[in-house]
Amino acid sequence: MPNPFRIRAAMTTALVLSSLLTGCSDGSKDGDLTAQTLNWKSCPAPDEAEGGGDSPSPLPGGGTWQCATMKAPLDWANPKGPTIGLALIRAKASGDPSRRIGSLIFNFGGPGGSGVTTLPAFGEDYAALRTRYDLVSFDPRGVGRSDPVECLSDAQLDDYFQQDATPDTDAERTALINRTKQFNAACEKNSKTILPHVPTTDAARDIDLMRQVLGDRQLHYFGISYGTELGGVYAHLFPKNVGRAVFDAVVDPTQNPEQSSLGQAKGFQLALDNFAEDCTSKTTECPIGDTPQDVKDRIAKLLTDLDSKPIPGILPRQLTQTAATNGIAQSLYSKDFWEYLTEGLEEAYDGDGKILMLLSDSMNGRNQNGEYSNITAANIAINCADQKPRYTADFVQQRLPEFRAASPLFGDYLAWGMVSCTNWAVPGAADHPDVSAPGSAPILVVGNTGDPATPYEGARKMVEALGKGVGVELTYKGQGHGAYDSKNKCVQGAVNGYLLEGTVPAAGKVCA
Repeated sequence: MPNPFRIRAAMTTALVLSSLLTGCSDGSKDGDLTAQTLNWKSCPAPDEAEGGGDSPSPLPGGGTWQCATMKAPLDWANPKGPTIGLALIRAKASGDPSRRIGSLIFNFGGPGGSGVTTLPAFGEDYAALRTRYDLVSFDPRGVGRSDPVECLSDAQLDDYFQQDATPDTDAERTALINRTKQFNAACEKNSKTILPHVPTTDAARDIDLMRQVLGDRQLHYFGISYGTELGGVYAHLFPKNVGRAVFDAVVDPTQNPEQSSLGQAKGFQLALDNFAEDCTSKTTECPIGDTPQDVKDRIAKLLTDLDSKPIPGILPRQLTQTAATNGIAQSLYSKDFWEYLTEGLEEAYDGDGKILMLLSDSMNGRNQNGEYSNITAANIAINCADQKPRYTADFVQQRLPEFRAASPLFGDYLAWGMVSCTNWAVPGAADHPDVSAPGSAPILVVGNTGDPATPYEGARKMVEALGKGVGVELTYKGQGHGAYDSKNKCVQGAVNGYLLEGTVPAAGKVCA
């Protein structure tokens, strides 16, 4: 199984075009891809790789989202060789053209998330930034319509996600390992060409090419979740090219996959604790428990019961222990989702698993038509290309006590997620990314104290790893994954002040 909690919550509608691996003419001069001209057009409706849905809505105040395809080398070690098409989307700056700064490139995380679909879904949140920037995002290589990694069919994925991801017996452990091998073999069979070429270092080189093609002297960047890791790798490779950059929901770049998974176990447990406290502290009665511990005990009992006896979900599928755990995790990505978690638990206690299954489907990239985006395949492919360690079932078994101590609810699931890269076709690059960036312009690093997926401590570690004079830490005392989209005025004021005016906030600033 992948580590699904590494995926940014699937909260967007989808938009995509099919992309092809190609070595044909790309409009550049003499093979110089920096000289290519992008052919911006109205964005079409998405295809299955990005989850289906409608074309993005018109922009506030008029105008439309525009899409284009940028050519990049398939293999950055052979920049004159075959190319792949990278899907881009933009909203042109809305303000005075004389005050336009350039392009602001977004990566919303995953890895495996589609920027072409996510940017329009959150476009209104960045209206202030659009006054001086063209807002730009993209599908990284292997994602969405940028030569997507493909593994299993939709029907096979339905079966895959119904399987038990927290084995309790030798037979269940064998089944989990065999299922992981089958998934990984399908990825190699169906995506053999692209798999060696999806590591974060390649995506960072794509961004620098994008910067040049867009006509920007420096990269102005907004990275969220995994997008902070990508931004850190970019800063390491191209420190002199960094302009104004913000990292929000920050990945700890010093951790190996085991440490990251253990940190997430603690983070999601903290978010669950906060959810239970919030529900039972209100003046109206909490419908899912009398005390915070009662809430958590009832959830634990539900999951134990589902392990042996699933309940009806979205028929013909049932809500299993795995799907329920996934759905609960999805709802903890944002405080706005807590009401859905409460309602979903109420219904599950009455034998109806539809809401928790809808939340799980959202995490897994499944739409209501039964079609899956490629977020799971891309997530695993990029993680496995980046991460050198390959963990065995015996290793996980030895580590279970510590994971369970970190989170009785999520520990097993996150521990067993570490086997997802075992038997992967491509070796991993390193234990953890190198983000040291001496000589870079300041990078604003925003940590959220209640973040479940990228725990708060990662922000400080990123600041230290970037190096002296580069990382500037901003703390948000809040809940959910990320800070800017919480709409906290203090956070947005600090971020907008830096990106729009170049005003670097005081290091250690705290927003509540």
